[in-house]
This record gives sequence, structure tokens and C-alpha cells, in this order.
Amino acid sequence: MNKKILIVEDEKNIVDILKFNLNKEGFDTIEAHDGEQGLELALNQKPDLVLLDIMLPKMDGFTVCRKIRQSLSTPILMLTAKEEEVDKVLGLELGADDYITKPFSPRELMARVKANIRRTALSEAPSSGADGVMKVGNLVIDFERYEIKNDNNTVELTLREFELVKFLAISQGQVFSREVLLEKVWGYEYYGDVRTVDVTVRRIREKLEKNPSEPEYIITKRGVGYFFKKVG
Repeated sequence: MNKKILIVEDEKNIVDILKFNLNKEGFDTIEAHDGEQGLELALNQKPDLVLLDIMLPKMDGFTVCRKIRQSLSTPILMLTAKEEEVDKVLGLELGADDYITKPFSPRELMARVKANIRRTALSEAPSSGADGVMKVGNLVIDFERYEIKNDNNTVELTLREFELVKFLAISQGQVFSREVLLEKVWGYEYYGDVRTVDVTVRRIREKLEKNPSEPEYIITKRGVGYFFKKVG
């Protein structure tokens, strides 16, 4: 069965471009032209990925993103015509997995769509049981159930946040640049924006750390990147 993509965009020419390129790659598409319709379709149709514009009639994309994320872990890619960092950061803070700035190339679009769907497919695949559970300090990371507990309290992470924690935790003490993390966790290298990594790390710290400004687990190596501290 083909993967289903929900396009929430009010500009018909952009919808047509998105549909053409997605259909050509074998994806099925459904479309909404305002935020309210987009939210309704997302919750009822449960697509494999949502392409979500920010500037929408009736309900803006940020609100739609937040409401979708309350119920679904579906990958959300925000579409923005603005270069302003605040829009991109806000979308990520609300639970979006990624963003694409208009105008975008078909190659960039497909790279990001495929990378996010691939990540979701991997998380849903049956586990061999080899990954098991890792304990680091007060954290218990269950790789099979995609679950993290801190002092026996379940931490609510998005798929992308969990993947980043998992990747860093498996290689405790090893420093990774933002570019490498984009390639290994997000699934693409050339089109990535390193600020995506910074925002995701900040979100994780707010959920995992007792004091996010003085993290115990994911540590910044100034001028290089991030690493997961070895905690006894």
C-alpha cells in the first residue's frame, strides 16, 4: 500500500507542484486548503506524513501542528515562505519534525519526505530484541518500545527526539557535529539546517533534565557539537 501524504496548503499552484512530485514518487496525496480542514483530515485519515503551511485561513499552521501533536506522532513538515528563524524554531518547538522554506526544489522536498517516512517505518518495524534497555543515571531507555523513563516517570518525546537521544546514548562520550547528527538522525545531509539540531536538543533537555541550563546528559562541546555524558 502506498504511503499517504496530507498536504495542507491554501495556494493551489503549490498544491499542484507538491501533488505532482509526490505522486510521481509513488505517494498517495490528500489535500486541505485551510487549517481547520487540515486538522480534521489529519485526525480522521491518519496520514503517514503531513506537509503543513504556516499561513493558512481559519487556523494557522502552528495551531494545527500543536493540535495534531496532541493526538498523533505523524511526521510533520512545516512549509514556510519566510526566512525568519523565529517561524522555524516555533514550528519545531510545537512538535514539527522539520521544515521546508519556499521556494523549494523537488529534490529537497523528496529528500526530506522520504527521510522522515523512513524514520517512522524503522520505529514501527518489529524489533529483534537485540537492542534491549539502557540505563544511564536516572534514565531508562527502552529501544524496543521507543520509551524513556526518568525516575520511573515516562518522558513524552517525539520520534525525532527519541532517535536523537538513542543515537547519542549508544555512543556515550563521543562528540558529534550538528552536520553528522543531521545525516545520521534526520536522514539527510546537504539540505539540513543545523539550527534544527539545536532546537531539538533544547526540547529534549527541557523534558529530561532537572535543570536544562545545566544538563547532565546531552552536553554541548562548544564549537563542535553534542555528546551524551557517561553517567554512573
